[in-house]
Amino acid sequence: MGTRPRSGAALDACQTQCYMCAMTDAEETARAFKTAWFTKAARKARIKDDELCEAIKEVKKGQSDDLGGGVFKKRLNKNMHRSIILAKGGRYWIYEFLFAKKDQANIDDEDLDDFRALAKKYAALSENQIAQLLEDKDLTEICNGDQAQV
Repeated sequence: MGTRPRSGAALDACQTQCYMCAMTDAEETARAFKTAWFTKAARKARIKDDELCEAIKEVKKGQSDDLGGGVFKKRLNKNMHRSIILAKGGRYWIYEFLFAKKDQANIDDEDLDDFRALAKKYAALSENQIAQLLEDKDLTEICNGDQAQV
């Protein structure tokens, strides 16, 4: 997959030695984001943030393909596209990759391993690190709990 960013360069720059605290109620506290790459791909596919927020609710209910290691595959856009969502620990749900069903059947094992490693990194981020990624426009918040962002 030549068009997908292969590393979390912005994430690596932001990564420090921090440990994720256990969340007592991930449903209420979970925040959903999309990466800058995903934002462009979703815009091109005409997928709006309200559809992405609704899809996150469905993923939380188990209405997606759990690929293990904090990686989920969710159908979008009337089943025309597939998204890869990273959510290790259920604290941050991050739309990472989007592909058209007609162009690609699935992700390969190497990509899945990369996504699992990236999910671990996202899970370890502190609120300050998330704020920095938002400020740098590497991430865009699309919903916080059940509240869509304006």
